[in-house]
Amino acid sequence: MKILIPVDGSRCGDAAVAFVAGRPFRDGDHPQIDLLNVQPPMLPPAGRAVGAEVVRAWHEAASQKVLKPAIDTLWRANMDPAWGHRVGNPGLEIARWADQHGTDLVVMGSHGHTAVKGLLFGSVTQRVLAWTGVPVLVLRDAKAPRRRSLRVAIALDGSDYGRAAAEYVIAHRALFGSRPGFALLHVAEMRDRRAFERVLAPARRLFAAAGAEVTEVRLVGNAAGEIASYARTSKPDILVMGSHGRGLFSAAFLGSVAWRVAATCRTPLLLIRKP
Repeated sequence: MKILIPVDGSRCGDAAVAFVAGRPFRDGDHPQIDLLNVQPPMLPPAGRAVGAEVVRAWHEAASQKVLKPAIDTLWRANMDPAWGHRVGNPGLEIARWADQHGTDLVVMGSHGHTAVKGLLFGSVTQRVLAWTGVPVLVLRDAKAPRRRSLRVAIALDGSDYGRAAAEYVIAHRALFGSRPGFALLHVAEMRDRRAFERVLAPARRLFAAAGAEVTEVRLVGNAAGEIASYARTSKPDILVMGSHGRGLFSAAFLGSVAWRVAATCRTPLLLIRKP
């Protein structure tokens, strides 16, 4: 598994590093970790005044200052990260790095606020989600799950995106600890056993084939409201959702259900962007 952690010296970035450093990977399951810092470009008049070499050296020094604490944290956890920096728009450069380096997961802390403000995750995270199809784990409010074996809820809707979410969790099960708890979650408009079975049975079979036990959660009502309510009351460590939205600053950016869930609960979200 290859994990990208963008770091910017903030508490949110520190939370992402702490989450990965705290995962109890066994020797054969250790991921490859890339740390990336993106520096804003220097204004052209200033750059021309000091020269390209001075600007390059300044960016390298500033990036190293931000990267070193993250490197040290991962080294203390017996992990061996690679690291680098780029100059430009942070969201775009992070997305490009993920796409160009075969990344399996981007782990980001986010300090975004509410749907009303249009920045559910903060502008950098929002742009990363819009510009890459790589799965992104968003840690909310600079908090990272601390449990060694995590409780993971996977929201299913019968679409290819939901199936992709279940398959991703199974393929990267080591990320969630040695004895994770998995819950398959589906919300239907009315209580219909056959409707629940159509959605839950394929995922149930996937987990059974992988030797993983699951519980099933069957809810009735508005999908976004019920998923968010479940997350607030049952408190899974991570909520996994497939998302097929487009755009940057509207409900269409994540798909309406994922957008509304993100707006009304603070649970860490693992968003799968490709079926």
